[in-house]
Amino acid sequence: MTEFVLNGAEITERKQIHEKLALGLSFPDWYGGNLDALYDCLTGITADTRVVLRDFDVLEERLGKYAASVKKVMKKAAEDNPKLSFVTE
Repeated sequence: MTEFVLNGAEITERKQIHEKLALGLSFPDWYGGNLDALYDCLTGITADTRVVLRDFDVLEERLGKYAASVKKVMKKAAEDNPKLSFVTE
């Protein structure tokens, strides 16, 4: 199983979330760096993968509602893709 940790304490702007996820999860070149593309890429994962979101409170403090939207998309994608699991720590 692949595990990717997204540390909210290391992120200060929206763009960084998408860059880190794209690099850490090997998203395709067409990844658009937005919530719709994030969902598409997460639901397209075919190998067992666990995404851990750490320091969500810090991320939410910095990015407000966008942090909650990212968390919601990742949770929904994990519900829809049996190869993907998502947890917050």
